Amino acid sequence: MLFLAGCRDPVNAPRDIADYSANSIFSSFSGRSPKTLDPQVSYSSDETIYTYQVYEALYQYHYLKRPYEIVPLIAERVVEPEFRSADGAVLPRTAPAKDIALSVYRIPIKKGVLFAPHPAFARNDRGEYLYHNLPREEASSLGSPLDLPGRGTRELTAEDFVYGIKRLADPRLVSPVLGLMSPYIPGLADLSDRLQKRVKERPGELWLDLRDEPLEGVRALGRHTLEITIRGKYPQFDNWLAMTFFAPMPWEADRFYANGALRENNISLATWPVGTGPFMLTRSRTNREHVLERNPNYRLETYPCEGEPQDEAAGLLAACGKPLPFVDRIVMTLEKEAVPTTAKFLAGYYDSPYITRIDVGTGFLVAAEDSQEKADLYRSRRLQFPKAQEANNQYLGFNWLDPVVGAGDTPQQARRNRLLRQALSIAIDWEEHIAIFERGQAGAANGPVPPSLFGYREDGPTGFNPVVYMRDAKGTAVRRPIEQARALLAQAGYPGGVDAATGKPLVLHLDWQSASPGSKAFLEWLTRQFEKLGIQLEVRATDYNRFADKMARGVAQIYLWGWLADYPDAENFLMLLYGGNRKAGSVSGGENASNYANPRYDRLFEEMKYLPDGPQKQKLIDEMVRIAQEDAPWSFGYFATSAAAVHHW
Repeated sequence: MLFLAGCRDPVNAPRDIADYSANSIFSSFSGRSPKTLDPQVSYSSDETIYTYQVYEALYQYHYLKRPYEIVPLIAERVVEPEFRSADGAVLPRTAPAKDIALSVYRIPIKKGVLFAPHPAFARNDRGEYLYHNLPREEASSLGSPLDLPGRGTRELTAEDFVYGIKRLADPRLVSPVLGLMSPYIPGLADLSDRLQKRVKERPGELWLDLRDEPLEGVRALGRHTLEITIRGKYPQFDNWLAMTFFAPMPWEADRFYANGALRENNISLATWPVGTGPFMLTRSRTNREHVLERNPNYRLETYPCEGEPQDEAAGLLAACGKPLPFVDRIVMTLEKEAVPTTAKFLAGYYDSPYITRIDVGTGFLVAAEDSQEKADLYRSRRLQFPKAQEANNQYLGFNWLDPVVGAGDTPQQARRNRLLRQALSIAIDWEEHIAIFERGQAGAANGPVPPSLFGYREDGPTGFNPVVYMRDAKGTAVRRPIEQARALLAQAGYPGGVDAATGKPLVLHLDWQSASPGSKAFLEWLTRQFEKLGIQLEVRATDYNRFADKMARGVAQIYLWGWLADYPDAENFLMLLYGGNRKAGSVSGGENASNYANPRYDRLFEEMKYLPDGPQKQKLIDEMVRIAQEDAPWSFGYFATSAAAVHHW
């Protein structure tokens, strides 16, 4: 967290002066508290403000350099893998991918890194852990683990990384990347199978002690060297090592939270994380407030002194060499409605209205364009709205497991369902949506890969979606007329939106993760898009947690979803349609939310993911995008332009 707070003018300050003297950042969150802060599970963007401040991975991205550059975080340096053949021979770095059976990463870990103080590490004079067997009565009385008087810490070791990676296989956690990592890390799938069997045989066992569980592909070579072996060649693996899925987990924390009474009080790694990062969670009131405070055990890390050519002129190098973090506290408060949140931001109550959202500044930019009065107001308050082209997408998805909009059980049904999805993809006018709801701050998507990433095409074979668009006389891509969508619908067996076999109107269901008044206009707009074809759209609104549960079980029909890149590679978006990464019906609980499966797409993906950026990778990406366009598991939606909103201080 690199925002600098503490330079506010206290005159007419909306908070107590004591709040400002604490050098804090004040912001808000909407909807709900984070579902989980467990590093091996958390995969939602609204959770990263917490997880990436509390936990640290081996690597990180340079704060200023673009294109993104991997640099060390807890690792001493970024290492090159050692390539080995099937017989164990060491191969040169130029070896073809087909000859590489294993890639071995030997990563040195920084010495002297300490965990944040936590009761899990507290011991008595005899060296016994104070709280690993809390009596039920005492555990039941706690509202937070920090209510316990004892604290402790210890040095981070390579074994903590080994333990954390083993947790990916814990069937009770359902890590969303188990399915992706199992083919790579030798022994991970076997560990998952063993742990599943163990859980079934001993259902009442609260703690799975993973220390003695073997994992072939991961081991500690002494206290400060971690060795990870993966199958084949995987250029994107460095990016995974910059994510919290590979963050260290002290066994003491896992043991401490293995307490039934604590879990009944919602005290677990999902709610009270334990890490080595610059901050620690010190206050957490579900759906009310969360407070992060400086980790007193944090080591010396400094602000970078180099970046892009324009960074110095922009003042982004002024803090060169200064110790991090710049603030002592981050306070996140629930706000249910956008209007009062904006008012509080303008009044200085919040430093940023929604620090977890990258699009919050877009609304201010649009308002400034529409109103000179607001433009003058923002200028007088010295508000800043830094813009960036983030790698993200927003789309409407169809559940491949659904009998009406999904894959279909027979070739005939598969064709009908595909024609229905294609008709809807034409009818849903995303350009209109962008003009109305995004105020032009986005671009319509033709496929899953966003701008700014290798593999994205502005023109050429996948530069537009031929299922949805056509070329006009000038060669410009324009949306196909609604009459063509209606013709496709009739071919699907639903002329005029009526099921020809039953004579009943076609009714489809949108599972929606928000029921706020602010979503009414959008839902009315979306309903009208379906009405163009005579199709009735019923909205099944629920809270986010219930929505997430329906998605995990594969019982939603149509849904709206978005993705912000974990790392800057097209593979990170194309994996969202990879069959082996489906969300429902798999142990992995992956991020293929549509549960889409196409054997040819999957084969191309498995080949593409090993390739560095280049012509062959582009060719495979083009083929995959064309398959997805034809199958239409998504109505591809749009790529939003992001802008933050912050006060000048």
